[in-house]
Amino acid sequence: MATDKSNGVLTVGIDLGTSRSAISSSTGQTAVVESFVGWPADLVARKILKRDVLVGKDALDNRTMLDLRRPLERGLIKEGSEKDVDAVRTLIEHLLTIVKKESHGEPTEVRAVLGVPAAALRTNKQYLRDALRGLFDKLIIVSEPFAVAYGLDALLHTLVIDIGAGTTDFCVMKGRYPTEDDQRTLTVAGDAIDAQLQQLVRDRYPDADFTVFMVRDWKEKYSFVGDAPKDPIVVTVPVNGVPTRIDITAEMGTACGSLVPPIVETVFDMLASVEPEFQERVRRNMIIAGGGGLIHNLGPKIQCALDKVGGGKVTVVEEPTFAGSDGCLAIGKDAPDADWVKLAR
Repeated sequence: MATDKSNGVLTVGIDLGTSRSAISSSTGQTAVVESFVGWPADLVARKILKRDVLVGKDALDNRTMLDLRRPLERGLIKEGSEKDVDAVRTLIEHLLTIVKKESHGEPTEVRAVLGVPAAALRTNKQYLRDALRGLFDKLIIVSEPFAVAYGLDALLHTLVIDIGAGTTDFCVMKGRYPTEDDQRTLTVAGDAIDAQLQQLVRDRYPDADFTVFMVRDWKEKYSFVGDAPKDPIVVTVPVNGVPTRIDITAEMGTACGSLVPPIVETVFDMLASVEPEFQERVRRNMIIAGGGGLIHNLGPKIQCALDKVGGGKVTVVEEPTFAGSDGCLAIGKDAPDADWVKLAR
């Protein structure tokens, strides 16, 4: 792996997510980590772990010994929390270290395009820049759904729906940079599904003992909308201390299905804002990205809802993990110098 030999510039695209964060590099390297950072809670933990900080799955696996932080709430750095700012910087430094690992020498300049929820561009952009100062030489911050659209070259008459953990973001592409009016953000997303699924299972099995981390794992393995799968969803949890198999099929369907109505309502609202002669083109060019795109049957379910407004076509991206970071990298490769904001190192 090497930086561009002509100028020594390393360009990276980063999808900064509430649950997972991904990076794509101009050298061809990619990486994804869970958006968790933890510091040893005390002397004993430090002696066992023999490390000052843990990131990603490593942090989750050792969370009982850590001051564990999930620093991005609904896709935003929690303002006023120095520890969470430190966690975000540590997370990004970890991603950069991975893509630099096999580099032949340190790059002379690091440029980053950072994908964030659309709401962050309105409320958190300068705070993000300040928090990330020193990590990069130059920075561009864009909305995640726009980054997905750019990476897929879906830049005209397209509606991108990016379903993450903290937010579901929408962006209508009209052949130019999207404006605020072209974008929406919902807080109904993966975390909301987790919370509802956890409550539904707890209500049905009050003596069962499980954590939100287990619930997330169930969702990632078995999520669906619409008709229930042929085989029931059965998981094993302690019930009064005894490992017990419980059926959570109905609860999974209800929790995941709660995502559909607000998405469909927002899609209809955004379609209504498109010029009438272009609405059909947009309806037939809708893209679902983000981890939520992995929910079984979600694309067809939303496509079916479009029958009420004349029909349409919904496509789920083939590689949701890196769709955002790859799009950010594509923007970075094409962006003129005037688009970059300088950050003193």
